[in-house]
Amino acid sequence: MRLALGLSYRGCAYQGWQSQPAGRSVQDHLEAALAAFTAAGPVGTVCAGRTDAGVHALNQVVHFDVDVEREPFSWVRGTNRFLPRDIAVQWCQTVPDGFHARTSALGRRYTYVLLESPVRPSIDHGLCGWVFRALDGEAMRQAAGHLMGEHDFSSFRAAECQAPTPVKTVRDIRIARCGAYWRFDFDANAFLHHMVRNIMGCLVAVGAGRHHPDWLREVLAARSRDAAAPTFAPDGLYFAGPYYDAALRLAERTAAHDWLPTGTA
Repeated sequence: MRLALGLSYRGCAYQGWQSQPAGRSVQDHLEAALAAFTAAGPVGTVCAGRTDAGVHALNQVVHFDVDVEREPFSWVRGTNRFLPRDIAVQWCQTVPDGFHARTSALGRRYTYVLLESPVRPSIDHGLCGWVFRALDGEAMRQAAGHLMGEHDFSSFRAAECQAPTPVKTVRDIRIARCGAYWRFDFDANAFLHHMVRNIMGCLVAVGAGRHHPDWLREVLAARSRDAAAPTFAPDGLYFAGPYYDAALRLAERTAAHDWLPTGTA
């Protein structure tokens, strides 16, 4: 039997999603919790999108195969019993045997939360990025417009990226001011390693007045990581989650989504 579940987590304490020798990844904790709950040996998991150290998730979708039968609510409550407080299963659902959390996804969404303040974050340390210079929202929106559509995003690709192609399709980028915070929402068919954080570095450079909005078009055309700004901090990055064929009826939102600041353009 194949199951899918939605997971939310605060990434501050972990070495990212993928299993690590030290056992300090989200995947390590989830698989240990599933094994403890089922008492039926190791349980291997596959996620919709790997997250780096310090990056958070609102609806990370995972699939796994088990012979143990439980009601969906039992999988949620039972697995959460063995998970740390900053990781929680939000939902669980039976899916067809051919479902794959990563390759079945039609697209993915990320959100970046950025504090604009002369003083660094304190209460929300680790949960948001930070910039002390005033940002120009309209300039950032103009710059983001150059990234819409299908492009070669090599300029925003980490050197260790293992994606077979740098060509991705960005479907939407929204930028809103939420009091002292900025919220950046990204929607694409898929993302390269560090792609959102590298785009964020460029958008902030434009917003702070260091570059003209048309600079993003030049960076994109260069197809070289050296042309772009430095990679931005992981702190404010949230994997909002993947989305699938509507026929699967998998949740695209969890209660964790409502925690993020909202605002107007």
